[in-house]
Amino acid sequence: MRSSPFISTPASVSQIMLHVLVALIPGIALYVWYFGPAILVSITLASVTALATEAVMLKLRKRPLRPFLSDNSALITAWALALSIPSLAPWWLVVVGTAFAIAVSKHLYGGLGNNPFNPAMIGYAVLIISFPAHMTQWLAPHLAGHVELGFIDQLGYIFNGTLPAGTKLDALTMATSLDTLKTQLHLGHTVNEIREMPIYGYLAGKGSEMVAIGFALGGLYMLYQRIIYWHVPVTFLVTLFAMAGIFHLIDPAHHVAPLFHWFSGAAMLAAFFILTDPVTSPTTVKGKVIFAAGAAVLTFLIRTYGGFPDGVAFATLLMNICVPLIDAWTQPKVFGHKGGGK
Repeated sequence: MRSSPFISTPASVSQIMLHVLVALIPGIALYVWYFGPAILVSITLASVTALATEAVMLKLRKRPLRPFLSDNSALITAWALALSIPSLAPWWLVVVGTAFAIAVSKHLYGGLGNNPFNPAMIGYAVLIISFPAHMTQWLAPHLAGHVELGFIDQLGYIFNGTLPAGTKLDALTMATSLDTLKTQLHLGHTVNEIREMPIYGYLAGKGSEMVAIGFALGGLYMLYQRIIYWHVPVTFLVTLFAMAGIFHLIDPAHHVAPLFHWFSGAAMLAAFFILTDPVTSPTTVKGKVIFAAGAAVLTFLIRTYGGFPDGVAFATLLMNICVPLIDAWTQPKVFGHKGGGK
């Protein structure tokens, strides 16, 4: 029996992956609008690195290049990883993370359909653990009162680490809404006091909340096209909402409202694009619900009590570990098989 994905659609793998790439475009467009075009540089670097690494690994494994390079799966990993790291990240950081994701997380296990862990989240985890300082330098959105760089200056920093004379990196970047929340809570401030800070918008962080809406729109497009099904995104978002809602009701001074968790960090990206990966998620509907609920609980717990501001990547990888067990628990009984006696 072959490994997942088991996708009941007449579309080819390359067509399915192309739909996923199209679905990411609204979020990317809003990202460019609010944070500038530097993210397009990261996406391009990641895409070139992913395809080059894919080609090298296919050659080493003596596999044909054309069918695997044209299935667009490497581009999905590249785009997801690029969207998960700061857009001003130095070029080598994008290259290292993407190459590791493709070579180690994907091909070390046998290529597409055999990798147990989501490659983009493995790449992110390696980067956040190995280069934490570079992974916290997020660009401030337009009109947020910070200094803004033109595209040429953004390129200069990405490739050479140089900024215009008199410009400091701290004037260009800021902590994420989740990171600021956690830091300020530890300093003794209440949620209401923190939410009055200028980096916050109506739902979560300025700019990032709109990017999250863009990813949600892309997710709805994939649901409409039947590229994904509702079980994972709905279960993840409902569970995350419930967890945040319970804690908020118990202690509203120290726990934000549920919608904040939906529209901050990588929650929407995870709900529609990361956790729905058919290769690294369970094969049964019941299993997918358990998987998504577990990822939501872990995401909330890591965000609230963990050492990282956003828990999506580590929650995804921890639940990836559980997939074989979830599949074993939730597989329907074989017709005619009787359990219990001999």
